[in-house]
Amino acid sequence: MATGSFNAGVDLVDQHVAAGRGAKAAFIDSRETLTYAGLFDATNRMANLLRTYAIPREARVAVLMLDTIDWPVVFLGAMKAGVIPVALNTLMTTEQYAYMLADSRAQALFVSAALLPTVRPLLGTLPFLKYVFVADGETPPYALSLRSELAAQSNAATAADTHADEPAFWMYSSGSTGNPKGTKHVHASLRATADTYAKQVIGFTADDVVYSAAKLFFAYGLGNALTFPLSVGATAILHPDRPTPDSTFGILKTHNPTLFFGVPTLYSAMLASPAGSKSNSSNRLRLCISAGEQLPEDVGRRWMETYGVDVLDGIGSTEMLHIFLSNRRGDIRLGSTGKAVPGYTLRVVDENNADVADGEVGELLIKGPTAAEGYWNQRAKSQSTFEGGWCRSGDKYVRDKDGFYTCQGRTDDMFKVSGIWVSPFEVEAAIVAHPDVLEAAVIAHDDGDGLIKPKAIVALKPGRTASATFVADLQELVKQKAGPWKYPRWVEVVDSLPKTATGKIQRFKLRAPK
Repeated sequence: MATGSFNAGVDLVDQHVAAGRGAKAAFIDSRETLTYAGLFDATNRMANLLRTYAIPREARVAVLMLDTIDWPVVFLGAMKAGVIPVALNTLMTTEQYAYMLADSRAQALFVSAALLPTVRPLLGTLPFLKYVFVADGETPPYALSLRSELAAQSNAATAADTHADEPAFWMYSSGSTGNPKGTKHVHASLRATADTYAKQVIGFTADDVVYSAAKLFFAYGLGNALTFPLSVGATAILHPDRPTPDSTFGILKTHNPTLFFGVPTLYSAMLASPAGSKSNSSNRLRLCISAGEQLPEDVGRRWMETYGVDVLDGIGSTEMLHIFLSNRRGDIRLGSTGKAVPGYTLRVVDENNADVADGEVGELLIKGPTAAEGYWNQRAKSQSTFEGGWCRSGDKYVRDKDGFYTCQGRTDDMFKVSGIWVSPFEVEAAIVAHPDVLEAAVIAHDDGDGLIKPKAIVALKPGRTASATFVADLQELVKQKAGPWKYPRWVEVVDSLPKTATGKIQRFKLRAPK
């Protein structure tokens, strides 16, 4: 863990040129390659650009950009200058951007041309926003061209003498139960995720080539495609568009990455895709990783059988920056989230904050070196999430006698049937074992007599239709795999399930009155 003077932008970039990796590819996107020497040059120019436009140290700048080589240049260059980049989800609405830009008081906005129409109505209405830099495409008269402005700067820069505990960047939480929260992370945290999860669980090396379907604005994707490869001098593949099975197979086949980071919904969709085959994947793939939501046991098993590569399921959060609980090579238990990542301590507690026994359900608490400093301007929420070094996950978990943790669902997704807790994930994992089911969500539903029972909302695989016995078959499957009282009393078939930009199923939308 870094202490004292430490700058994350310098730490992740500058060492590689000195180590002789200047000509090596750091990032490859759909149009061009950025070498480590080019990254060093461009991040210095970015630091100077912010100084040219008098963006002071500790001020915020918003990063609303697609995953191209420009994204790490802006993010890392801002940290070099001691300016705080705020990574924004690229799939939000105009109203949501209005809130985040005003809340962060961003003085500059770095935006991809394709995303400019969404924020255009806001420009001129935000008193703190002084400049708009367009990352690619045509630059309108009211904005500045990022590439042109970078080219006008010197490629020699003196980095800000930041402290390891100084805020380095923000990420906004998903905001599923209200406005998103500006989550503040310090300079030392990026390196800490690399020293814990990347080094000790994945075993990252300079020879790795990485593709993360999770985007850079997402804490999971930031680690996968920026922090981890840069920590060792590896190469990351960036893709600006939404990851589909076809585009993902194309990237795996073209670039032959050694590591693939996905989310459960994508793994499931790829298994259901007609294009899915080992010959249409990377011939160098050594490991796959899943996070963002619980990976169903059946999906994990079928992936490993089809592609002959282990898939490690884990869990992280915006508040903890990356994965703190994970399966690992040689120690995989499908259906579980694994064991604590070295460097992290976990507890499972009841409503009185007392540790529960193995086999009992409780809320997961985490202590580790990457916890956020807190939420911006939301003191009460900071105090309820970060307690004496512990971070509340909001997830219900069970730990078994062997030290494996299994997710039972979000605290607000859990419900009781006949006085016994039901985990939506457990029921969903049983449902997706049905050969016709692509994905499922389970919610609590009133049976009309004031009693709560499970209801399943399912999406079928392409080309499949529900047979006359489909509902009965699903119910019997759940009884056998999860327990007789957990079977869904109602089954609704839909075209697709509502999800966040990071692939998590939004059960709260399914619970909302129609």
